[in-house]
Amino acid sequence: MTPSESRPIIAIAGLACETSTFTPALTRAPAFHPLVGPAAVAKYPFLAAASPLGSAADWHGALIGHALPGGAVTADAFEALSAEIVARLTSIGPVDAVWFDIHGAMYVLGVEDAEVALLRRVRAAVGPKAVISASMDLHGNVSRNLVHELDLLTCYRMAPHEDTAETKERCCRNLLNVLNGRSGRPFKAWIPVPILLPGEQTSTRDEPAKSIYAAVPEVEAAEGVLDAAVWVGYAWADERRNRAAVVVTGWDKAAVCEGAERLAGLFWRSRADFKFVAPTGSFRECLDRALASKARPYFISDSGDNPTAGGSGDVTWGLTRLLARPEFKDPSGPTVIYASVPGPEAVRVAVEAGVGATVTVTAGAEVDDLHSGPVTLTGRVHSIKHGDKNALIEVVLQVGSVHAILTRLRKPYHLERDFVELNLAPRAADVVIVKIGYLEPELYEMAADWSLALTPGGVDQDLERLAYQRIRRPMWPFDKIFPSPPDLSARLIPMSDEPLSGPDE
Repeated sequence: MTPSESRPIIAIAGLACETSTFTPALTRAPAFHPLVGPAAVAKYPFLAAASPLGSAADWHGALIGHALPGGAVTADAFEALSAEIVARLTSIGPVDAVWFDIHGAMYVLGVEDAEVALLRRVRAAVGPKAVISASMDLHGNVSRNLVHELDLLTCYRMAPHEDTAETKERCCRNLLNVLNGRSGRPFKAWIPVPILLPGEQTSTRDEPAKSIYAAVPEVEAAEGVLDAAVWVGYAWADERRNRAAVVVTGWDKAAVCEGAERLAGLFWRSRADFKFVAPTGSFRECLDRALASKARPYFISDSGDNPTAGGSGDVTWGLTRLLARPEFKDPSGPTVIYASVPGPEAVRVAVEAGVGATVTVTAGAEVDDLHSGPVTLTGRVHSIKHGDKNALIEVVLQVGSVHAILTRLRKPYHLERDFVELNLAPRAADVVIVKIGYLEPELYEMAADWSLALTPGGVDQDLERLAYQRIRRPMWPFDKIFPSPPDLSARLIPMSDEPLSGPDE
């Protein structure tokens, strides 16, 4: 098979995992739930055979893997999955292009800039003429090397990420536009911005991120521009590439540079205006606020151990302090739902005992015991559920008026059905405490009020409590005074088949 003159041959490959270097957990190969061949194509409805994109090219799945955020990916997992990607790309044969389906914040033990390391292997397999387009999370990291190795890249424009499918479709549409065009590969204007903030201060629901991201499609609409993107970066990894970035691509050199500089300037000038998405406080302060409020249900984000930001999920800090509160000792007290803490042995004991039984179990701190130890609780088994993709088995124990969710493996709780399927009624609860940062859309709609608890963990929102050693300095907000203004001029990055020279930035 040779690259098609009429319908381009496009392979799909990539590994996605948002990984915290401050979380002691490790991410292994099975966590990526790899999809290969037709299953990798079928994951995306916009590539269905009858769809405009699906019918415009021959799409071939090499391997894509999306792991729940967590700790560092092991070298063995990276090597095994990378080797399979390369082998499958080789078996597909010559291709016109690759959709590089990644997140952008994957940290692999012993590997610098993991997405670049994988991309170079992909490039070696498909050759220099293949066009490679990446879709990314706006919490990914964009190094100069990544921009060089790619021909096209784009990212989400919403946080929470309600535009995930839209972004990936745009990435593929841009790829086809380049393949079908006659203008060659586009220019790439890249600007690193020395700001590193958590997603909970940069949600596009709120200013100033709302206005910054509103400017992205305006830049993209300029004549000669194909795509514009702003990355917030990933705050919980200690790597030199971690920071905000802007990339604009297109065929008009002046337009892409001007657009990139506009977006970078907007971001930098707004640096002191970023605030948390909700009122913050210690866990105790947030509980006090919830109990004093008449708003029901009142949500609290136990943010330091958020499993969808890279937390291990088994920090017991919040649950331990919740169970110590006298207000919740009696079953007639305020109804509280707590999600969640992994405890495989606790879950086994509860399942064996069955719904209605009273058990004493210990859970948590098997992976991350840096912040608090295991928690022991005695309660009635309220419900049991089998079969969740992430948790495998979930158990609810009622301890006083607290309904604590224990899981075999860690799980994020983002949807109302996550609770309803456990025979819980979050809309009728007084307080719902979730290991999360900003509330995902369904929970945000459900919450009558909300606080963000600045709890400890591998994704601590108080970044200055974390022991960064490798991020570039000066960096806002760690440094409030810069010796000189940052260079926010556009860097035109060479095409992927041209050498990259000059010092690393």
